[in-house]
Amino acid sequence: MTITVIRDPAGQSSESLPDCGPVRFPLSEPPSQLRSLSVLERPDCGVWECSPGKWRRQVKSAEFCHFIAGRCTFTPDGAAPIALQAGDAAYFPANTNGVWDVKETLRKTYVLLT
Repeated sequence: MTITVIRDPAGQSSESLPDCGPVRFPLSEPPSQLRSLSVLERPDCGVWECSPGKWRRQVKSAEFCHFIAGRCTFTPDGAAPIALQAGDAAYFPANTNGVWDVKETLRKTYVLLT
């Protein structure tokens, strides 16, 4: 068994996270840019970062995440906006769709649940 430790994910520079390009469904210009470091080359858990902007989230998997930097609003389709900031944790059920409005570069640790 291998135990992976990500040291101080909140304190790492943005440049230490691999660039993943722009968000898939941008709603603002310029589009938000993504960076992500997956644990053991697995896309289902790791550290994720997004620059300011507005975009649609369409993820099929359930997700648990802990926000470690930044602030945003997430508005689920058909529901009220939810303000999120560093220190908050959230669970998104499978097939949660909605709009992210990232105000300050957002960073989180995450686990996608299948």
